[in-house]
Amino acid sequence: MRKEEALLRCLHEFVNIAEIPIPRGSQLLEVGRTEPLFPPCHTCGGMSRCFSTCRALAIVLIIAAGGCSEGMEPATPFAGRWLVRGSGTTASLRGLHVVDANVAWASGSGGTFLRTVDGRDNWDVGTIPGAEDRDFRDIHASDRDHAMVLSAGLPAQIYRTDDGGQTWQQTYNNDEPGVFFNAVSFWDDERGIAVGDPIDGRFLIIRTGDGGRTWDEVPFENRPGALEGEANFAASGTCMTVHGKNSVWFGTGGPAARVFRSDDGGSSWTVAETPLRSGNSSQGVFSLFFLNENQGVAVGGDYLDEPNPMQTAAVTTDGGTTWVAAESPPSGFRECVVAVSAATPRVLIAVGPSGTDLSEDGGNTWRPIGEGRFHAVGFSADGATGLAVGMDGLDGTWQFTIE
Repeated sequence: MRKEEALLRCLHEFVNIAEIPIPRGSQLLEVGRTEPLFPPCHTCGGMSRCFSTCRALAIVLIIAAGGCSEGMEPATPFAGRWLVRGSGTTASLRGLHVVDANVAWASGSGGTFLRTVDGRDNWDVGTIPGAEDRDFRDIHASDRDHAMVLSAGLPAQIYRTDDGGQTWQQTYNNDEPGVFFNAVSFWDDERGIAVGDPIDGRFLIIRTGDGGRTWDEVPFENRPGALEGEANFAASGTCMTVHGKNSVWFGTGGPAARVFRSDDGGSSWTVAETPLRSGNSSQGVFSLFFLNENQGVAVGGDYLDEPNPMQTAAVTTDGGTTWVAAESPPSGFRECVVAVSAATPRVLIAVGPSGTDLSEDGGNTWRPIGEGRFHAVGFSADGATGLAVGMDGLDGTWQFTIE
């Protein structure tokens, strides 16, 4: 059987697991629909994306399926590797945003930011003037020109650029004792939200409605309350995540590993316990990812016990109301979890100082697939570009392979 025919049949088998659009003939159809979401691609006969994107997506889908129908060629197991090299800086990099297959931004210690516009073949490295002592733990970008960085520590600052990093404007400054921001997320190019450690017993939440040009604090009485010693982790800028138009979640650690949720853009909150490690200040939820409004995964553990896989992942199927431990957790402490592509949200990669793990079922089971001491990982929406950053300016590009 030709590989292309086997692929299409595997995609039909896989859809029941992945809950994704499927091809019928040469067109891409959503489950339960009869009309195509996208017209046929004139190059490859599949969805209306370029051939390389169709091929990359096909590789991810067929290996994630784990098998084919009776009489078909067996599916190839997921395989890949990190191609690691320096990025042109020795800064510790924890912020990463992969905008598309070509454009990505990263940020880190020493007021450092990086930008690539050619799929990371070359990084432009810079330092924001006046912020040389800032540690930018998170970064968000909308394209090659527009980005913003969030600093951890005192004072808490946010900078924005509209010219590809040539100039930066400070759009937020907070020198209140105890302030420490950990992550920022955006629903779209204009509406965003950031979370910081508790001040006076409540987590500090700020929001923007103009792309980060101005920020407003959520009123104190509307901020979620914290346990004594409870805080967030700024390990990768992913302890907070958003979905849809108004849903947002953030994870915590210390005395408890909890996940807070808001369905109204951060004006009101609920909270749930998770089974991730907790009890010490080094333990808890470090990263969150939601496949949709209901299905989500949390990863973390203990950063002082990196190789220990105990209680390093949990999943939810009810939007974060309840959490259960992953059946087979990652192989150690993990700082960041993301989907390989928007079309395959159940195929996840998690990274940490002790390695990389893959889940093909939305976070319930994991297996190690590589090394590399990375803090953060990101993929373009089409899955064509995967990048990771870490300590000492470490930069990795994920290369999919078929074995």
